[in-house]
Amino acid sequence: MNKLFSKLFKKSIKKKNIKYGSIIKGKIINIKNNIVIIDAGLKSESYIPIEQFKDINGKLNININDIVDVSIDNIAGEWGETILSRDKAKKYETWLNIEKSYKKSSNIKGIINGKVKGGLTVNIEGIKAFLPGSLIDIKPIKNLSKIEGKKLKFKIIKLDKKKNNIVLSRKAVILNENNYEKKKLLKNIYEGIYLYGIVKNLTNYGAFIDLGGLDGLLHITDMSWKRIKHPNEIVNIGEKIKLKVIKFDKKKTRISLGLKQLSKDPWSSINKKYKINKKITGKITNITDYGCFIEIKEGIEGLVHISEIDWKNKNINPFKIFKIGKKTKAIILNINKEKRRISLGIKQCYPNPWIEFSKKYKIGNKIKGIIKSITDFGIFIKLKNNIDGLIHISDISWIKKNNNLKKIYKKGEKIITSLLKIDIKKERISLGIKQLKKDPFIKYLKINKKNNNIKSKIINIKNNIIYVKFKDKIKGQIDINNKKNKKYKNILKKVKINDFINTKIINIDNKKRLINLKIYIKKKYKNKKNKNNLFNSMVEAFKIAKNK
Repeated sequence: MNKLFSKLFKKSIKKKNIKYGSIIKGKIINIKNNIVIIDAGLKSESYIPIEQFKDINGKLNININDIVDVSIDNIAGEWGETILSRDKAKKYETWLNIEKSYKKSSNIKGIINGKVKGGLTVNIEGIKAFLPGSLIDIKPIKNLSKIEGKKLKFKIIKLDKKKNNIVLSRKAVILNENNYEKKKLLKNIYEGIYLYGIVKNLTNYGAFIDLGGLDGLLHITDMSWKRIKHPNEIVNIGEKIKLKVIKFDKKKTRISLGLKQLSKDPWSSINKKYKINKKITGKITNITDYGCFIEIKEGIEGLVHISEIDWKNKNINPFKIFKIGKKTKAIILNINKEKRRISLGIKQCYPNPWIEFSKKYKIGNKIKGIIKSITDFGIFIKLKNNIDGLIHISDISWIKKNNNLKKIYKKGEKIITSLLKIDIKKERISLGIKQLKKDPFIKYLKINKKNNNIKSKIINIKNNIIYVKFKDKIKGQIDINNKKNKKYKNILKKVKINDFINTKIINIDNKKRLINLKIYIKKKYKNKKNKNNLFNSMVEAFKIAKNK
């Protein structure tokens, strides 16, 4: 009986072409405890551990009467007991999918489940594959733990079933996806369109935005209407933001993006809201060597130049007197809408000390002050209200040339001066010391006018010019090269320094404060005979003048 059953069973197996390792269909007839009972149409039912039916995530997705593929592991005994495997059947199915994906160059899914030398291991439905480190992504990933355990798409780049060797590339999948998204984006993009993107990277000059397969640049100047120092003041990496395409170069596939363009330009209505000489209150946003910037409205800043900070102190260090974020008052001096510039002044919020000074003092008034500093060109005097006046070296004395002022005057010394000029625009006050007294040159000329005869003392002779002086150190000159004096050229041999000579005033050089003279000889004889003795008479006149 047993022998007969064995023969019949072997015949039925041959009819089904069943052999070890064959994949056959089986029906789930029961699930109990940790066993799944399968009816594969053989003489006996098979018992397979329930673990073999769980998916990668450990979930069990089977029901009674489901038809599943199983692999024949063994047919033992005369009673035809069969041992089936769901794992081997699944691996077989997986290998079929892997081979199919490799031939079609399609993507396949797997879970990254570990690190190995040179890369990562990937579980593809129970089959182990290798993912080289260089093919993980299009850019280096510093922290690989972020992708461990994740189910991702891969492309099979090498397959050897005999050696159970599978090499994957995630980089190829990303590139293909990017190319697809890039082509799709390029078809639909144009200047003026609004779209969303994710902040990919930040630099000092802007942010790179991932638009989905294509990157765009959001320049720092297009992030905000207000001045910013770094892009991280406006956006953060990983942040999703709405943007406007402001420029698109299709040939070079370059996209320039704008964020500030989503709001109205505050400069468009600047002339309506702000006028010159209007007083404003703003917040200090930036400090430089040449001044500070004040925000008077969101996106609008004005510059207070160092020269517009204080009426009196011209050597201010802005970093010492200003603080970023502090509010301050200022006056609008100028608005240039085209260049988007506003000039502000802080000192204009206070009275102009030069105007105040001009109201109090008039030209010619005596002014008291303290010597602040002494230079080669003059003396600076500290006046009331802490403003300075200058005594130029030419306004110190009518007569003397003061080449070394430090020998005569001392810093901190009190002094009385005369007010000569007030230049409010240039913020200058001119003072004088010599003007406290009458000009001796003018005084002298009131008595000695043109054509008057005067006795002159020779102080120098040079280049056919006799230099002379009179009372109160008034100076004059006799130019022998002059036509009026040319005939007296030989007189140069007869006279010397400290000699007195009779002269007549030709003209006055007020600018040089100099009297131009000619030699004067009184004519006693008019006939021709005595005319020849003119020179001898002139010499005698010099002798008489010298003896006197």
